[in-house]
Amino acid sequence: MEPLSEHRLVSGPVVYGFLRLVRVPRARQESLLASLAEYCHRHELQLSGLFTDRDAAGSASAAFTGLLDVLGLPDVYGVVAPAMSHLGPKAIAAERGRQIESAGARLLLVRRPSPKSSTVSRRAPVHRTHSGTTRVVDAES
Repeated sequence: MEPLSEHRLVSGPVVYGFLRLVRVPRARQESLLASLAEYCHRHELQLSGLFTDRDAAGSASAAFTGLLDVLGLPDVYGVVAPAMSHLGPKAIAAERGRQIESAGARLLLVRRPSPKSSTVSRRAPVHRTHSGTTRVVDAES
């Protein structure tokens, strides 16, 4: 009998990590790298490399140029970063996000941006069951 597919060694979609580390202590760097590795493990992604931007200006960096180059390789699924801020200051991060998507890759964030305005009614209590899911409970329940 052939083993189930869950028991076969299969590589997940290929992603590349991107970190912006300007004057960051070594312990924080290790923590950020560990968070990328854990995210990829949880989502069955293959972290194939890491690009680190150490430029404070954030505009034109060799790390981001290198990232864009590997996104052109076959079978690359996307880019994983701890948060949008790792792509640079807001205007630069937004542009870099567009460049990643126009290269045909997905931008995956370990920590999603918080919504600016909530569409959930404030009259009923809100209970968070786990990250990414919101359940609204009526006052009678």
